[in-house]
Amino acid sequence: MDNQDDSIQIQELEKTNRILRKKLERCESERRQLETDICTKEFLLKKVICELEDSRTDLQHRGQKLENTLDSLHKMQAQMIQSEKMSALGQMVAGIAHEINNPVSFIYGNLSYISQYTHDLLRLVELYHHHFPNPPAEIQTERKTVDLEFLEKDAIMVLNSMNIGTERIRNIVLSLRNFSRLDESEFKAVDIHEGIDNTLMILQHRFKATDKSPEIQVIKDYECYAGQINQVFMNILVNALDALEEFNAKRTYQEIRNNPSHITIRTSVVDSQWVQIAIADNGSGIPESIQKQIFNPFFTTKPVGKGTGMGMAISYQIITEKHGGKLEFFSTSGKGTEFMVKIPIQQQVSEII
Repeated sequence: MDNQDDSIQIQELEKTNRILRKKLERCESERRQLETDICTKEFLLKKVICELEDSRTDLQHRGQKLENTLDSLHKMQAQMIQSEKMSALGQMVAGIAHEINNPVSFIYGNLSYISQYTHDLLRLVELYHHHFPNPPAEIQTERKTVDLEFLEKDAIMVLNSMNIGTERIRNIVLSLRNFSRLDESEFKAVDIHEGIDNTLMILQHRFKATDKSPEIQVIKDYECYAGQINQVFMNILVNALDALEEFNAKRTYQEIRNNPSHITIRTSVVDSQWVQIAIADNGSGIPESIQKQIFNPFFTTKPVGKGTGMGMAISYQIITEKHGGKLEFFSTSGKGTEFMVKIPIQQQVSEII
């Protein structure tokens, strides 16, 4: 009678294991589908970027033919590109974040149940082993085949890794949503630090170590509390990263280790009237001969396909015209560059376009 009960319980356990394997297979299938969706979104994003680059080339050709009206045309183009770029980028980022968030939330929500089920099953197996130390030969053979001791340890590690991975994806999705701020286009009070941190999260892959250079350090010195301002942070940080990469390409790995690359971000309040954000790098600096052209539309020192020359021009317009602030920079050859963003704490909403 006991053997019959054991057989029934083993059958139930095997049935439960089959159900669990099916659930894990379903999770794996959904994960692969999520990866496919991400690849599709990346392809669409690259396609839009290529189209924007083609549009830029076309605009440059037309600008050469209309040289007598170049100054006024540059300003009009800057305004149009900013509006269209922010609208398209905001919708795309928000859409991608939404599409990723749904399957990730499903996986993340079910991981706790899978973890609990796994613990329960392993605990049950352990009880069987404790009370029936000498099971039939068939069970002992199967136990060795599946390497139960390894399975017990590795299953927990796999679940922990999946939990960390989904948590990481959720944080990235949240940063993308906060960065785009598609539903917060109106002028309002914001947390400057949150905007900086969200931007750093999106650019985190650019700070990691490579086979050519160690990790780029990020030094944050926040002293105050304060979607277009995020674009300014993005443009300045991307330029700083590009400058450091270009500078590091001229140095050996050991030279970089002796003098590590870093970006320092400082926030402070000036005279109780201004919020100041300083972003500095220790790259090679901006040559004095081109410093006066940094905020000019379409001016860029980057090769074709890597920069449009609109980033800093748009950033200058956002800070000065949209927020009534100041955007300045200080650069010393061989020592790096520091951009200073100053925004009034109290602003007249009626003056904001």
